[in-house]
Amino acid sequence: MSADAMPSERFDDLGPAVPALLDGRRGRGVLHGLKLDESHVPSRHRELTSLRGRRRECAALDRLLDGARGRRSGALVLRGEPGVGKTALLQYAIGSATGLRVVRAVGVESEMELPFAALHQLCAPLLDRLERLPGPQRGALATVFGLSVGDAPDRFLVAVAVRSLLSEAAEERPLLCVVDDAHWLDRESAQALAFATRRLLADSIALVFATREPSEPLMGLPERVVDGLGTADARELLDSVVRAPLDDDVRERIVAETRGNPLALLELPRGLSPTELAGGFGLPRTLALSSQIEESFKRRLEALPKDTQLLLMVAAAEPAGDPAAVWRAAERVGVARQALEPAEAAGLLEVGARVRFRHPLVRSAVYRAASAQQRREVHRALAEATDAETDPERRAWHLAEATAGPDEDVASELERAAARAQARGGVAAAAAFLQRAAELTPAPRRSAQRAFAAAQISYEAGALDEALALLATAEMGDVGDLEPARVHLLRAQIAFASRRGSDAPPLLLKAARALEAVDPNLARATYLDALNAALFAGRLGKGGSAVEVSRAALSAPPSPRSPQASDLLLDGLALLITDGPSVGTPALKRAVAAFRDEDLATEEGMRWLWLAGRAAGFIWDYEGWDALTARQIPVARNVGALAVLPLALSTRVGVHLFAGEPRAATSLVEESEALSRATHSRIVPYAAITLAALRGREDEVKRLVGTSTKDFVASGEGLGLTLAQWATSVLSNGLGRYEDALGAAEQAAENPHELWFSTWAAVELIEAASRTGEVERAADALEWLSRSARASASDWGLGVEARSRALLSDGDAAERLYREAIERLQRTRLRVDLARAQLVYGEWLRRERRRLDAREHLRTALEMFRAMEMEGFAGRAERELSATGERARKRTVDTREELTAQEAQVARLARDGLSNSAIGERLFISQHTVAYHLRKVFTKLEITSRNQLGRVLRPSSDPAGLV
Repeated sequence: MSADAMPSERFDDLGPAVPALLDGRRGRGVLHGLKLDESHVPSRHRELTSLRGRRRECAALDRLLDGARGRRSGALVLRGEPGVGKTALLQYAIGSATGLRVVRAVGVESEMELPFAALHQLCAPLLDRLERLPGPQRGALATVFGLSVGDAPDRFLVAVAVRSLLSEAAEERPLLCVVDDAHWLDRESAQALAFATRRLLADSIALVFATREPSEPLMGLPERVVDGLGTADARELLDSVVRAPLDDDVRERIVAETRGNPLALLELPRGLSPTELAGGFGLPRTLALSSQIEESFKRRLEALPKDTQLLLMVAAAEPAGDPAAVWRAAERVGVARQALEPAEAAGLLEVGARVRFRHPLVRSAVYRAASAQQRREVHRALAEATDAETDPERRAWHLAEATAGPDEDVASELERAAARAQARGGVAAAAAFLQRAAELTPAPRRSAQRAFAAAQISYEAGALDEALALLATAEMGDVGDLEPARVHLLRAQIAFASRRGSDAPPLLLKAARALEAVDPNLARATYLDALNAALFAGRLGKGGSAVEVSRAALSAPPSPRSPQASDLLLDGLALLITDGPSVGTPALKRAVAAFRDEDLATEEGMRWLWLAGRAAGFIWDYEGWDALTARQIPVARNVGALAVLPLALSTRVGVHLFAGEPRAATSLVEESEALSRATHSRIVPYAAITLAALRGREDEVKRLVGTSTKDFVASGEGLGLTLAQWATSVLSNGLGRYEDALGAAEQAAENPHELWFSTWAAVELIEAASRTGEVERAADALEWLSRSARASASDWGLGVEARSRALLSDGDAAERLYREAIERLQRTRLRVDLARAQLVYGEWLRRERRRLDAREHLRTALEMFRAMEMEGFAGRAERELSATGERARKRTVDTREELTAQEAQVARLARDGLSNSAIGERLFISQHTVAYHLRKVFTKLEITSRNQLGRVLRPSSDPAGLV
């Protein structure tokens, strides 16, 4: 179908279109060089922006649409100033979308506080496919769209559901999703759409966004900046609307001042007389370009009858474009339907199935031209015209905009609207409602309480700056006896969420102490938060050290409830820090057992499982570390907690690394990084640094440590510095650079209260010291390691302790310890530590001139290191083996192309019998993307069916590896 013949409903609220110019010559521009002759354009489009000079942009859109037709998803963000032609390009995409279904949404400034408003616009035509979605996703969308009542879903579960819904819709017909004025999307919609876009790959879906300025949720998506037209195109467009002769100097001035902005070129000359144009008088000089365009629309508005101006004002204040609501409100302000005719004749407004402005700037100009009193009257009429049962939130917002001063009734209505929005997962909207409620509340105490509630919800929504501002407002009011402690807590939580460094521990400690008298359970949870923050801050802490927090927690009143797993965790960590391993380890064992045994509520599981898993590692409990980190990942997946999932994945990386499963670890690192990018969450590369160090990737370690160290220092995250130094010592020991390893390990082991990497740093310090003849420098490290390992009584801890003690021993005592280390570690899954025990024993045997015995252990170590892709340690083992007179066999190179992380995950799950649909649900991708990855897997592994995956993949203990 040609553009000229397309039905008029294709050109709706997306703004200016040029159907007569859309001649189907896709990718070549649109009748380049042809003047806009209004006789060839339908009446409703006579003043629309041309697409001349947009060949590159149109070609990019054509490629995007062709990709969707070929089952290749893609996205494009069109960014540019108002009036530059973004909306016309969107319309071009719609007109070129032959064979595609089109769904659309438009961001509206006054709707930014209404949760999921834009998302509902986009998805409403697709909701007949809702039943095809997995249960949790179906429930999430039904809740946020008000189709059912339920608990507020995680915002990322909603995003996953949107991705699934779009994918289901594209099953029947390729899909084009068009979003105009994306800078005005409500936060919930923007986050959901951005996440869904990033998780599409092999679906027949194209998404195009138009925005004025960079938008955080859309950052990282393919973008094209839409600039003004070139001089020649700008002159032609100007001449097409100026019928009188135009002086060349005036023409050049207009082109220069508008910077080639098409809408400005079309609109600014309107309303000026030929004399003014000829002489250049009357043209705006100092206003910003968007203001100039608005002023042009305003001049046209002022020429209309008063009733028509008022009708336009009603339409501008009613963002849903509902004609019934507009006419009901218009009737209340005394405007008859005849008032529409002048607005339509002027090309500013049309009313059909929806109320549509000619351009968003028309709406803006109309709204700004009205007085404050007029706006209040119109919003009052719209509130009265809005059904309180079916659309209570919009009604509450209109009431608020109609209110000039404090009004408890309206504030209460806003508070109820906030509760409804929060129940549907609209936390950002709930915060906005409460903020406005606080402003309208007459009573100072109640106003402060509402401001605090808004701050708390803003914090939950991740809007940390807004939360701090609202918190300051709350603190200026009278918040009563309980709230000061909670204010301290919220301020501390915001500090930790924003920096996760040295600022948070003293604030959290202060909050915990304040809460003891009013809420002992919350006080204990806050002490655990404070201890966690103190461990992160480490040596860079500015107060509230791990020791100080631990002592305060242990002296605090006990919880009135029976001890929960989190209570045991707090006590265990605090005792480990204050009294050492002999006292703290038994307490932490009870905590880990409780977390493994208890049927944890989802919230508690999300909050503390990762820390409990780390604590298991503190006490050499590998099974606990494995079980708890494995448990958190499905919990996070099941509820769609994608902000937590990257941390859960990252925390589990060490479990696979120490078990000698590098490909499984790599898979988790890459998935964690991909999810962090998709969710715009911050994930510090702890896991990536550890992986690179154990694999002996020197350049990668230097790069990651170099960039991360600056961030660690800037944010006050001392734990990160310890990690970087420990990783450097591991890398250096593997490469045989023992002086470097000793220096880095000593720095990492300076603060034993960092618990995690400082203990492991002691292991590296001992090995490096033994190789440099600095045995006395390892005495303290060996003492700390010994206390920790013996308190654990685990084969892992005792095996590493025996290996480390052997390095500092001689004769029969050394051999006995080496053998004990190997025997103990063989009973565990800790293949890395076992291989290192074989290596150092082989090195000792070679120095003892027992070459045959040495070869056996060095050969075993070399084979293990190679299998685990630990290149640094493998090189060290190979050199030692060569020194015994045996030449190491060359490694067999697998010529098959290596799988990517996601391909490996898909292959493993397919091997385990999951369907494409089930795999997609597990990994938050579509089943078409699963099929796409499987095709790549089959090609790389040179197989032809799923049944062959079991033959070429490693056992499930290495869920991402190949044989």
